Amino acid sequence: MLSLASCDSDDDNNSQNPIDQLPPATMTGKNTFGALIDGKPFIPGFVVFPTQCNYQLINGERFFFVTGRYEEQENFNLISLSLYTNAKTLEVGQTYQLFDRSEGNVSGSYGYNGDFFDTTSQNSGELTITRLDLNAQIVSGTFFFDIIDGNGDLRQIRDGRFDMQFTQ
Repeated sequence: MLSLASCDSDDDNNSQNPIDQLPPATMTGKNTFGALIDGKPFIPGFVVFPTQCNYQLINGERFFFVTGRYEEQENFNLISLSLYTNAKTLEVGQTYQLFDRSEGNVSGSYGYNGDFFDTTSQNSGELTITRLDLNAQIVSGTFFFDIIDGNGDLRQIRDGRFDMQFTQ
């Protein structure tokens, strides 16, 4: 009995594994967003409006946008990850290849201090929609992609997930 009382139920929440530090992959509209950037956890915060999500119908076409922003506290670098659709309707259970922002495409973006670098046909990834509820205005999904940044360095975005309430 004494050994059970001395167990710390918080042990699992203190994991040093980077993926365990990300928000769980939920589908309830918790407004969570996270990914690994080059193996390090990225969780939005320390800025006004750390996350944003829109799924809008404009001139008969659907446009999706979800982003997470984080400001590094030690050097104030602003980092963002975003996913976009350009005149493309999303469907639950579908996986979309991330290309550039051309009409009909889905794309990913990595931002660093106001400079943005997008996926291309050479540096791509995938977005999978796990929930899309237009009535409750909830969209959830998973993603990964590669980006070449302004220094020519490859940035690997992995194990991305979001569970957002969106505006229409």
